[in-house]
Amino acid sequence: MLKLFQNSTLLGQQLKALVSVRHYGKPNKKFLYKDGILKDQIYYYPRDSNREIPALDGEPSKLFSVRRLKPIKGLPYWEKRILRGLGLYEKNAVAVVKNIPENNARLWKVKHLVEILPITYRYGEPTQDDVERTFLKENGECVVIRKLEAVEVANTKLTAAEQIRNAKERMDGETLRKDSRLKWLNAW
Repeated sequence: MLKLFQNSTLLGQQLKALVSVRHYGKPNKKFLYKDGILKDQIYYYPRDSNREIPALDGEPSKLFSVRRLKPIKGLPYWEKRILRGLGLYEKNAVAVVKNIPENNARLWKVKHLVEILPITYRYGEPTQDDVERTFLKENGECVVIRKLEAVEVANTKLTAAEQIRNAKERMDGETLRKDSRLKWLNAW
């Protein structure tokens, strides 16, 4: 009987070796991402071994320009939910996203669907007054068109406009209407 029990344990071990068991749960990230390159306290995982790692110049960008590249059809619900939350559910959508850990975690989950570019400011960051004259290029560059007029030039323009309004030779509204009507009736 003892011999039979020993044979059954051997048989059980051999069967266990033949059957593969899939482990569900969190994968070991150290095993998955073992080829990372540490540079400036950030791990990079380049796709190509000969790819150059960009150098960090100063502070990181405060904003990202995110563009959706791939269609939504067939994606799992959690990726659709992330894209909708970022404002990228429409076709060819572009969104401006803050560079904060919560948004970076969302972008990491949909990195295969989007293109992420840091927003750079060539002429300095826009102020509240510059919002009307600001636009974003496709390469992530934010351009602010500054006012070049000096205060003196603006004041001379205002005084010239007031002089024209108050001039005695200026025609009133009724005279302008009559003159326009005559020109309309007699074109030649």
